[in-house]
Amino acid sequence: MTNQSRRNAFKTILASTAALPAAHVLGQPSTPSRPDPATATATATWARGIEGQRKADLGDGRYVNPIVSGDHPDPTILKDGDDYYMTFSSFFSYPGIVIWHSTDLVNWAPVGPALRKPLGTIWALDLCKHDGRYFIYIPAAPDGNTWSIYAIWADRIEGPWSDPVDLKIAGCIDPGHILGEDGRRYLFVNGIRKIRLTDDGLATDGKLEEAYKPWRYPEDWVVENFAPEGPKLLRRGDWFYLVTAVGGTAGPVTGHMVIAARSKSVHGPWEHCPRNPLVRTTSTSEPWWSRGHATLVEGPAGDWWMVYHGYENGYRTLGRQTLLEPVEWTDDGWFRARGGDLSQPLPKPRGKDGLHVKAGRNGQPLSDDFTRDRFGIQWSFHDPKPDDMDRARYLNPGLRIQGKGTSPADSSPLTCGVGDRSYQADVTLELDGQAEAGLLLFYNHKAFVGVGFAPDAIKTWEYAEEQPWMRVKRVTRSVRVRLTNVENVVTFHYSYDGGKTWLLHGLRMEVSGIHHNVFGGFLSLKIGIYCVGDGAVTLRDFRYRAL
Repeated sequence: MTNQSRRNAFKTILASTAALPAAHVLGQPSTPSRPDPATATATATWARGIEGQRKADLGDGRYVNPIVSGDHPDPTILKDGDDYYMTFSSFFSYPGIVIWHSTDLVNWAPVGPALRKPLGTIWALDLCKHDGRYFIYIPAAPDGNTWSIYAIWADRIEGPWSDPVDLKIAGCIDPGHILGEDGRRYLFVNGIRKIRLTDDGLATDGKLEEAYKPWRYPEDWVVENFAPEGPKLLRRGDWFYLVTAVGGTAGPVTGHMVIAARSKSVHGPWEHCPRNPLVRTTSTSEPWWSRGHATLVEGPAGDWWMVYHGYENGYRTLGRQTLLEPVEWTDDGWFRARGGDLSQPLPKPRGKDGLHVKAGRNGQPLSDDFTRDRFGIQWSFHDPKPDDMDRARYLNPGLRIQGKGTSPADSSPLTCGVGDRSYQADVTLELDGQAEAGLLLFYNHKAFVGVGFAPDAIKTWEYAEEQPWMRVKRVTRSVRVRLTNVENVVTFHYSYDGGKTWLLHGLRMEVSGIHHNVFGGFLSLKIGIYCVGDGAVTLRDFRYRAL
């Protein structure tokens, strides 16, 4: 983006404060900014979808990555007849493991969450189908200590899904399911190791053993660490193909990569692909960083594609996003990626007749009048206790959240993921009792910013703590709060007359550094609403739009 474009994007926001005195902090009326979509930060590269959200499908037979924007890492994808289903690491968000659906690999919409019982942080999964039943294999550490692999299953992709079953595969993450040439089921895990499963897929039937010693990159390459993980397998013809991530998923942008091996047996021996690595970011000038953790999937026309994740250049705050790259099979029985650095639009997958597949739904509206349950689809509690869903009650309209904790850090805030570089969101907060509530951008308990409203004061949260010098005495029972994020610069406004007039909050916050490389956790910066203290908040009329 040019400097002129950035100036235009900020122009209307800055205009609202240009005439304010230097001593201004809180309380002066102003008109909140609404940047002109023609000059806002989302570039013209993407199409515009619901609420102006960026959309991969350009409508002319081409698409631009990401296919699922925002925090959707470690994609695991299943081709099921003419349908595709995909899910992602959901970490501390509950309900979690949201399943998405597509018919063309480019347009995706959520189906619903598969996991409601908290298991701690949820890392890279595997979604598969065997004998007509769907399975998701889940690495989790419910007690915060030793990892294990859990399984849930359903006879319909929409659910209901079973309660988690502990397979007791200790110290493992990143499962990948495959049916061997012997007709038995196996899970491959980080390392790269494997273990045989029982026929029902809900218990182990053997010991964990080494499966493959991954290809090693040259020692002078700049990577985070070796970290062989994310094994995904497929069988094509006489060969099993093992696609693996190495190099570390964060750290230097040149670290993460995709490698492959093949064998005629799940038991090996495995030979390295002579073209390893198949995908790797090689420069900080590329649009997508730390690309890796790939799965191969057959397209509607029998062609092949690779789905993986990456960080967007300059927007690590959005988390790792889902990318799609075309793949071609070569005469020597290997495959190679054909998308380059993904800086340009690519042809969409076609159908069997050579025409474009009819696109299904794309994305979802984030604006919410709170008349129906959108937990798991849109809203999730961050790191909740097993009974935290009892804090939430729909009033039709309105969502009442009971207070918990003493600050956003220990409140298990309600969160909503976003996928746009710039956006605006506002919501009405109605306080009851001695509750305090507010609007945040929330990463985790160590990293968040926002504005809070106690019954008798307005609070400012920055650097994950209150800034006492910003506190202002003011009685609040009902307030509408607006958050505007333009290229990681955040502005808050609030209104006491339902949005007719607005007051500018006097502290702008720069949040580009709130991401995994600073705070860990592999998370993203989400819109959050917190409620603490003895009382509750009722949420009404949440509105979102991309800028």
